[in-house]
Amino acid sequence: MPVMPQLMPEAGPRRVIAASNFANTVGSGLYLTAGVLYFTQDVRLPATQVGLGLGVAGFASLATGIAAGHLADRRGARGVYVATIVVQALATASFSLVGSFWPFVLAVCAATGAQAAGRAARSPLIRHFGGDRPQEYRAYLRAVTNIGISLGALLAGWALQVGTHTAYQLLVIGNAIAFGASAVILLRLPPVAPEPMAAGPRWVALRDRPYLLLTALDGIMAIQFKVLTVAIPLWLVVATSAPRWLISGTMLVNTVIVIALQVRASRAINSPAAGGGAYRRAGVVFLVSCSLISLSAGVPARAAVTLLMAAVVVHTVGELWHSAAGFEVSFALAPDRATGQYLGVFGLGAGLADALGPSLLIALCITWGRPGWYVVGALFTVTGLAAPLAVRWAQRPVSAREMPLQVGPRFPDPKCDPVIPSEMRRGNPGRRSDPESGRRTGRVNRMSSFLGRKHPGRKLSPSPGARPVRDWWS
Repeated sequence: MPVMPQLMPEAGPRRVIAASNFANTVGSGLYLTAGVLYFTQDVRLPATQVGLGLGVAGFASLATGIAAGHLADRRGARGVYVATIVVQALATASFSLVGSFWPFVLAVCAATGAQAAGRAARSPLIRHFGGDRPQEYRAYLRAVTNIGISLGALLAGWALQVGTHTAYQLLVIGNAIAFGASAVILLRLPPVAPEPMAAGPRWVALRDRPYLLLTALDGIMAIQFKVLTVAIPLWLVVATSAPRWLISGTMLVNTVIVIALQVRASRAINSPAAGGGAYRRAGVVFLVSCSLISLSAGVPARAAVTLLMAAVVVHTVGELWHSAAGFEVSFALAPDRATGQYLGVFGLGAGLADALGPSLLIALCITWGRPGWYVVGALFTVTGLAAPLAVRWAQRPVSAREMPLQVGPRFPDPKCDPVIPSEMRRGNPGRRSDPESGRRTGRVNRMSSFLGRKHPGRKLSPSPGARPVRDWWS
């Protein structure tokens, strides 16, 4: 039976999170559609300063996700998430007071940082209330996000059409109200008790090299989101004979497909290995879509419209696979007790894509022209081919030197085989965490030398017949 066969989930925490997400994304739709025009047309800041300020805010927000995710793991996710949305509402309201460059930078940094922090703080809530498949519930929330952003964009269109100072001020106030409503709705959510702290390094996600590699690969792939919002509109205007109204048409087609099919696409991707395969398919599909976009230059208007619409449909299929793969590997490979921190790290990839993707696509696809589209498509393809290898590396048993040092029995039977069981490997749906540390358990015999040095006189006895293990530096 499908997990979420209806538009609205059953009454309870899932519906509360979905309603809060909808209100939040209506505000995001208002800002994404009219934010830049508000600062350039109403505040009268130069476009170069607006671009510089948004870039600074994008880079400044990268660290907030990790910190907020860790805080959510330790102090309770609901309170931290509500706090980030309140900060976002206040920062957005302060846009109405901006009159020069530096106040603009401070306000947009606060708003962007709070948004990144909120995404990370929300992750433990999705895992806690998302049922057996939080990844699928995350896909459902993405569909809700597209609905909210579409409604926000529609409302912002009125302010842009009127174009008066009052209309722009109402837009800013409406944006802040939407975020405030999202925070109020979240107060109906039951609080989630924080997990006990595990011994060992505090920032474990930053020491997880396979997960960091997957973060980097997903970040490269996430540049594809800017193809529809940055590259195609500019390409359509400067290189094709297609009518300009097609820009709205491409966004509408993409939004409708994501709303209709994102949850369904995620159901078949139910393991990290399946996620790696979805990355691979997405990379190939993006190469096809980029090739179709490049062919739309220098042809009659009707042919250009056909090629661009076909490219958007193909690209959206790749977007569905890429998003579903990211949901799967980011949750499945993150330990339960550090979900917020891990998902905060995983968000670094998307943050870098937001900061660097537009300039990269403009340089390759718009400035260079048709060859740049093939280079971008090849970049996505190579990234997709590398993802399954990174997933397999992440699913290997965690080595002893990545584990915290602890004293105490690891197994109830001292004579048991110290080899790690299959269900305790990374990414296995039936994996278990050590009851004391919460970390995925490695081989016991490799811990003996560490425990012997850390706690003299307390050693682990290997099982009969176990071969001796050399120290890692020998």
